[in-house]
Amino acid sequence: MGRAVGAGRAVGTGGAVGTGGTGLRGQVRTRDGWAVQHAVVTMTDMSGTQVLRQDADENGSVRTDAALAPGPYTVVVTAVGYAPVASTALVTASGRAEVGTVVLARQGGVELPPPGAWSLDPAHSAVSAVAQHLGISSVRGRFTEFGGRIEIAAGAAATGSAGGTGSTGGTGSTGGAYGVEASRVDAVINAASIDTGNALRDKHLKSPDFLDVERFPEITYSSTGLTPAGPDRWTVHGQLSLHGVVREVNLDLSYLGTGPDPWGGVRAAFRATTELHREDFAMNYNQVVQAGISAIGTTLRVELDIQAVQGESLPSV
Repeated sequence: MGRAVGAGRAVGTGGAVGTGGTGLRGQVRTRDGWAVQHAVVTMTDMSGTQVLRQDADENGSVRTDAALAPGPYTVVVTAVGYAPVASTALVTASGRAEVGTVVLARQGGVELPPPGAWSLDPAHSAVSAVAQHLGISSVRGRFTEFGGRIEIAAGAAATGSAGGTGSTGGTGSTGGAYGVEASRVDAVINAASIDTGNALRDKHLKSPDFLDVERFPEITYSSTGLTPAGPDRWTVHGQLSLHGVVREVNLDLSYLGTGPDPWGGVRAAFRATTELHREDFAMNYNQVVQAGISAIGTTLRVELDIQAVQGESLPSV
């Protein structure tokens, strides 16, 4: 199956685990790619009779070897804490069904976290950037010092009346049941905290050729609006200040769920990505090697894995 993300969605044959043989093949993952080790897969025939029940292994893989009678089946994937997924699978004449990668969403994950302030937790978050090197590989860097605040708007914020968030880019009456478009995020990164695992390279990145941290010690992002892009995805519109230049930058945001933490708090998890072009921020340094290939790519892929703690401040642990 291609990704199964809702009940009744048809199951294709791509992305299967293993080749050849008979039985059921598949993998169960979270939206951000982690294996769901405690998932359970059941298959029923068109009369409603269960013909198979299989637990996923430690890698989230599901594999059985007993041949299945050809025909259509209903496949249901369940796991504690996740919304179930139901799909239709077709067993071929060889007695095999392939369900590919099944993606489970956290229970209630399509809703935003409770409204109010949320504080970014740097200890359990990551801000990374990836650039191409010599046209054949990638170099990954991360910022180790950053912070920020997320304001989840209440339903009333859709009309601009809650928490002073009505100025977020003309949200008007389109805020929806959760006032999602009136929510906002503000973040600041210490530019000098860049770490690529190589001291010489980090020194160069901090120099005027790139970040110029002496003149521009902070990188900031402030959202101006939010647009739904799916049941659990949004496009965050905002302004990024980098290397003394301010540009409009959109983030592709996925909400991964909310749950309690060991310290009595409540946490929400998000993943966001975007692409930046260095020349847009006046970072034009490059060295050209043979055949006109740039030593360092001009496009940066930015990846944000964020945990936020409910409240105005982080807990003392």
